[in-house]
Amino acid sequence: MGSDSAPVTIIEYASLTCPHCAHFAEETFPKLKKEYIDTGKVRYIFREFPFDPLAASGFMLARCAPKGDYFSVIGLLFRTQEQWAVPEPIGPLLSVARQAGFTKQSFKACLAKQKVLGGIEWVRDRAAKKFGVDATPTFFISGRKYVGDMSIAELDEAIHPSTGS
Repeated sequence: MGSDSAPVTIIEYASLTCPHCAHFAEETFPKLKKEYIDTGKVRYIFREFPFDPLAASGFMLARCAPKGDYFSVIGLLFRTQEQWAVPEPIGPLLSVARQAGFTKQSFKACLAKQKVLGGIEWVRDRAAKKFGVDATPTFFISGRKYVGDMSIAELDEAIHPSTGS
């Protein structure tokens, strides 16, 4: 998301069942997008790091969504996390997926796609082994690692460390 020629790149590793990731997505990301991504100052890359099969299922649904809808499904899942990240998640997750246009049949078909799951697991395993990611959210800002939910002020400081703005 954002310009390939942006001077700063932010890579976020997140899990859809992580409450800190949901908080970042809901509270901080809209400000980051408005102030930095939409203005060409930051290129933002989102990477999947599911901690559990339920988070992997959510990512699978986002990947199965129509082209161009990936981030809208991710946003929907973060906004509704408390509804579907529950002990008996299948019914609630299907209800949320229906809001993204899934039917019961397309929902089941997506969650049965081992190739999609394999791709998600590859991203997660590569991050763990190559970059030492072991918590979410984890951010890499211009190559520097930050672990934990970040406020817009903390992002400002990481983007512009010499001036703080």
